[in-house]
Amino acid sequence: MKYTEDHEWVRKEGDIFTIGITEYASEELGDVVYVDLPEEGDDFSTGDDVAVIESVKAASEIIAPMAGTIVEINEELVDNPALVNEDPIEKGWFFKIEAADPGEYDNLMSEKEYQELIS
Repeated sequence: MKYTEDHEWVRKEGDIFTIGITEYASEELGDVVYVDLPEEGDDFSTGDDVAVIESVKAASEIIAPMAGTIVEINEELVDNPALVNEDPIEKGWFFKIEAADPGEYDNLMSEKEYQELIS
């Protein structure tokens, strides 16, 4: 897994990348009450706002860590946004993207670099 400065995690599965927010981010947000996800087939550039997450504390955007096309969204989050707090890494993922340039993954932060960022 790799990480972004925006507290997202990215898991590589071939040319498909699963995106979610880190445990640190879910704790900082507090109880998540609403998630607005993109549509399958939507195209995004690196840095675009892809999704919105609202908690009791704040609203925040999920930023595209790489350019590509949305191939799957986590429908469970729409009905149960608390999954982001309960299990941000496994059940609380947001979307899967087919990367236009899979090499962008290599530019993301390692776990060690991310831990240094949040410490």
